[in-house]
Amino acid sequence: MPVRYQIRLPDPTQARGSEPALAFTAHGPEAFAEQLQDALRTPGLFERWRALQPEPDEVDPALGATDPAAVVSGEQHDLSIGLVATTVLPGDILQHRLRLLAGNRWEMRNVSQA
Repeated sequence: MPVRYQIRLPDPTQARGSEPALAFTAHGPEAFAEQLQDALRTPGLFERWRALQPEPDEVDPALGATDPAAVVSGEQHDLSIGLVATTVLPGDILQHRLRLLAGNRWEMRNVSQA
């Protein structure tokens, strides 16, 4: 069953992961939503992260799960950006992808059944 995650980027200019090759490059709510949606739908971000690990073959393949039907929308709220992600992926996978993209510069605001 799909779950709806409401995410806030308090300062979008700071919402960048520590590894530039994996981090958000977005500017604006639509671009942030598009990049997160791609990270949930396709294995690209996970594969790039896995390749950077000391022992890529030892990474749990379950972390690479994808949801081709995931949908993410974005809205500007004053200086922050709100993202709403709807996906069947577990919360720990969504949070891992967000840490890669935005570091610790994001907040989970609400989680509910979609």
